[in-house]
Amino acid sequence: MGSNSTSTAESYCNATHLTFQYSLYATTYIFIFIPGLLANSAALWVLCRFISKKNKAIIFMINLSVADLAHVLSLPLRIYYYINRHWPFQKALCLICFYLKYLNMYASICFLACISLQRCLFLLKPFKARNWKRRYDVAISAVIWVIVGTACLPFPILRSAGLANNSESCFADLGYKQMDTVDMVTMVTVAELAGFVIPVIIIACCTWKTTISLKQPPIAFQGISERKKALRMVFMCAAVFIICFTPYHINFIFYTMAKESIITSCPIVKSTLYFHPFCLCLASICCLLDPILYYFMASEFRDQLSRHSSSVTRSRLMSKESGSSMVS
Repeated sequence: MGSNSTSTAESYCNATHLTFQYSLYATTYIFIFIPGLLANSAALWVLCRFISKKNKAIIFMINLSVADLAHVLSLPLRIYYYINRHWPFQKALCLICFYLKYLNMYASICFLACISLQRCLFLLKPFKARNWKRRYDVAISAVIWVIVGTACLPFPILRSAGLANNSESCFADLGYKQMDTVDMVTMVTVAELAGFVIPVIIIACCTWKTTISLKQPPIAFQGISERKKALRMVFMCAAVFIICFTPYHINFIFYTMAKESIITSCPIVKSTLYFHPFCLCLASICCLLDPILYYFMASEFRDQLSRHSSSVTRSRLMSKESGSSMVS
């Protein structure tokens, strides 16, 4: 597999023309853009401005919202390309948008794992939760951004080969650089372990521990309602993870091997390549599911949002009444 995006296995199996992916990507991103922009902007504003209680994974939610918003803001360029199949902008802009996709995916995975882990630990260790400092979450978030930001750099680097041959191509039409077998195996192993296996183990353990805690007698500072809130939060994190990221990481191994012509079985090659666009679209849907996590699972978010909505409504009604009194 050289700089061309077509591998030997793809050509042999006649699986090189996935024309449906353009309409699939365009439709999915159009569906996500407006709701995702409004929901994540509102969530980020409310989380940052109106929530003073920061000890229930709120810092991680803020970072999760930032990751989603960064990807959502790049969607108009993706929509333009998949509709017109032409990239008139700078090459660097193409690679930045491509990079933001994977940055959003793996940052979301890390912050979902952090939300689950913190909610579970605070539930099981309420006395330690009271002494937990907000700066700890800020430091953890900064480390996550540095690690994930660095780890995602190979994605645009490996796909930048296509721009050298065709500057009008971008995203799904980008080529691949030739990879050594050892480097390829190392990259896939690290991506699967750090980006999928370890987070799914963390979320699964947190879900199990939180479920078990409901059967135990209540302890200080903690009622059954608090445990149910924590369980709903962890369950929602698990649902977002399974729906959005599990299909991609299961398919990712086979997709890489198909691109490298390690897998030559045509049924596997075709099914893997055809399934890949659907996996990427599912990963982008997290931008819509995460705001649901904030609203339905965080009572502070819900309370503050309802209070702000009520105050806005009251102020509008008062302004209308004062205006009508002046006219009369």
